[in-house]
Amino acid sequence: MTVYEGKLKSQFKAKLLRPAKPGCDDQWSFVLLPKDASAKLPRRGRTTVDGTINGYLFQETLEPDGQRSHWLKVSTTLRKAAGAEVGDTVTLEIAPAKKEPEPEVPADLKQALAATPEALKVWKATTTIARVDWIHWIVSAKQAKTRAKRIADACEMLADGKKRVCCFDPSGFYSKALSAPDVAEP
Repeated sequence: MTVYEGKLKSQFKAKLLRPAKPGCDDQWSFVLLPKDASAKLPRRGRTTVDGTINGYLFQETLEPDGQRSHWLKVSTTLRKAAGAEVGDTVTLEIAPAKKEPEPEVPADLKQALAATPEALKVWKATTTIARVDWIHWIVSAKQAKTRAKRIADACEMLADGKKRVCCFDPSGFYSKALSAPDVAEP
């Protein structure tokens, strides 16, 4: 893996932040991307980048912050490999991944697609980015009932030949459904 040269590459320094509500894995941290670095990326939604953090190579998927920019979740493994601690300022270099990796399909969606052959056929004919958006729309549901409805709606829309999710803003800018984590107080 190499980081792109030229105008798509961004280099910047950022502070490693601790999320206020880390969930069950309380060891991860995150970085907010500067707007100019995010602007060089091909989309405001989820985007995979090749990069380095303090010189350590990685490939990760950036999340939209709802402000037309992105944030990067830094796992404990990546943070330690980069020789950094929460609160440190790290040096990052990022560029769009040459090929967007195939997303992991959640088990409940996989089961629903398998039960709807017409939807599965269209699903397989969509682009990787379209599948990323479908999955992101489904997993961003805050309640199990909403998630189940989105899966049923996705299967219906796909079975009708729709290759893109019609009702989801992957950047979170217009719906504010997506945002960067709140920062924990020091």
